[in-house]
Amino acid sequence: MGAKVILLVEDNISDSDLTRRAFQKNNIANELVVTQDGQEALDYLFGEGTWTGRNVQDTPIIVLLDLSLPGMNGLEVLRRIRDDERTKRLPVVILTSSKEEADVGAGYDLGVNSYIRKPVDFFQFLDVIKTVGLYWLAINEGPRTG
Repeated sequence: MGAKVILLVEDNISDSDLTRRAFQKNNIANELVVTQDGQEALDYLFGEGTWTGRNVQDTPIIVLLDLSLPGMNGLEVLRRIRDDERTKRLPVVILTSSKEEADVGAGYDLGVNSYIRKPVDFFQFLDVIKTVGLYWLAINEGPRTG
């Protein structure tokens, strides 16, 4: 089996492209699966909708979750991830431009593992992705999922 998948839930194409570039520049070789809304993310995780038939035992190593999503927002996605026995321990990092303190508190109340505000500057964003990759993919000992 190859490197574990990173699930990026991001509706902004520019931000998802920027994240992909940052992973490449930091030599993070994990496959990056991008879903553009909350429902698609849940469909991916639970093998439903367009992802019907996907092996749901093969859980992502981490979910990078934006909050501002069309339809179902990121906090609702997080709630559903934590409410399901199959994904309740899945590491989720909110990666968002939201500066709302209420969002930070709500994220932690719902069990997010980390809350990171996206830097506007590309080089700062590169550093954030490098740190996220190093910690979550190399240093952290995550729970067995699936």
